Amino acid sequence: MTSLNINLYLCLENLLFFAIATSFTAIAHWAWRDLKPFTLPEPLPSWFKIWFGTVQIVGGLIPLLAMFLWGVWWGYTSVLTVFIPYFVMLGLQILSEILTLRQFQSVVWVMVPYLYLPYRIWQLYEGLTILSPESDLIWIRYLLTVEIVLWTGNYALDLAQLPRLFRWKLQEKKDIS
Repeated sequence: MTSLNINLYLCLENLLFFAIATSFTAIAHWAWRDLKPFTLPEPLPSWFKIWFGTVQIVGGLIPLLAMFLWGVWWGYTSVLTVFIPYFVMLGLQILSEILTLRQFQSVVWVMVPYLYLPYRIWQLYEGLTILSPESDLIWIRYLLTVEIVLWTGNYALDLAQLPRLFRWKLQEKKDIS
């Protein structure tokens, strides 16, 4: 497949995903329109700042630096082919989260990561298949693997936080006598 074909394919794939995710979010928002406005539970857990910082550095800053070094500075266009869609979809996820939580105060905010994170993991896996196994790009391949592990862990953590986000009450233990 030529570089132009790969870029066109990725563009169409990302547009299709974004259209489906946005449509699903809009339909869910409409279906849940009568629910009370959603706010984040306070206080945030003490470990949250550490995890959030880790995700920002490992999931954002390091790939951005890699994109500029390998993709722009050293001219490996395949690195740009992998990371530009990654950052576009990451930005669209953040925008969706901001709109659903801050603008609409909708409980739909909770489901935005459940739509975008599996797709991001797919993007990273797809990036591994796009990059040629050149020795010069081995560090990018390692980075993509680290990113897959990071976002998979983030997805699992998001799932674990569902009871807290929905403020589900703990059931008291009953004595068995």
